[in-house]
Amino acid sequence: MQIQINADHHIENSVARDQWARSVVESALGHLADHVTRVEVHFSDENAGTGGTPDKRCAMEARLNGRAPIAVTNHAESLDAAVNGAAGKLSRAIEHELGRAHKHAHDARPTPADDDAEVPIR
Repeated sequence: MQIQINADHHIENSVARDQWARSVVESALGHLADHVTRVEVHFSDENAGTGGTPDKRCAMEARLNGRAPIAVTNHAESLDAAVNGAAGKLSRAIEHELGRAHKHAHDARPTPADDDAEVPIR
């Protein structure tokens, strides 16, 4: 599973921050690594320079084997909370998608009722 980290120009570039973000993503999605080929992480500070409450945003997009990408976004007052929240959301979204695909792939379809069979009237 490849992990790509991107940040807007309002967030200071840091190797330590990138390594930390990778470890958060690997921890949250490690059990899904067989299904995920790549995760892109995007950091931004939406209120940078406006003097308002700091609003950090973390968007994550996961590329799954043979499926459409899944994207989530989390807003928080700190980058730490934004990343952890987005990683949790992404993990749940991927598990949900894989569970749905597994369910639909293995459920037996009901066979149509025999036209000659009597149907009780209630």
